[in-house]
Amino acid sequence: MISFWHPASLLATWFGSGLLPRAPGTWGSLAALPFAYAITLAGGPWALLAAVVAVFLAGLWASGIYATASGIHDPGQVVIDEVAGQWLTLVPVAFTPVALDPVLYGVAFIAFRVFDVLKPWPVSYFDRHLPDAWGIMTDDIAAGIYAGAITFGLAHVIYL
Repeated sequence: MISFWHPASLLATWFGSGLLPRAPGTWGSLAALPFAYAITLAGGPWALLAAVVAVFLAGLWASGIYATASGIHDPGQVVIDEVAGQWLTLVPVAFTPVALDPVLYGVAFIAFRVFDVLKPWPVSYFDRHLPDAWGIMTDDIAAGIYAGAITFGLAHVIYL
C-alpha cells in the first residue's frame, strides 16, 4: 500500500474522504459538492466541465497507482471517480440560471448515487469490461451522464 501522503493516494481517496467508514463512494460524492459549487461560482459551467476533464485524467493516473499498490481491481477507497461523475452530473445544471441552487445539488447527489449503485447499462458494462483505471473511472462518467440528464430535466420542471 502507498502512503496516504503520496499524491496518487491523496487524489484517489479525494483527500481521505474515501477512507471514511461505510459507503466511501457516498462520502466521495458528498465531498465533491463544495468543490463543484466553488468552481461553478468562480468560473461558470465551462470551468466545471474543464474540471471534470482534469479530474478524470488525474483519476486515471491516481486510481491506477492506488489499485496496483493495493492489489485490488477497484478499491473502495478510490473515490476520485465519484468526484468526476458527481461534477459531470452538475455540468448541465451549471448552464442554467439556477446553477447554484442547493435543492438541485441535493437532487444531483441522490441521482448520481442511484445510478452509480444500480449501474444500468452501459455503466455496468464499463465497470466490468474496461481494464484497470479505465473501468474505475469510466463507469462513474456514464452514471454522471444519466444523473445529469435527470437533474437537468428536474431543473426545468421545477424552475424553468
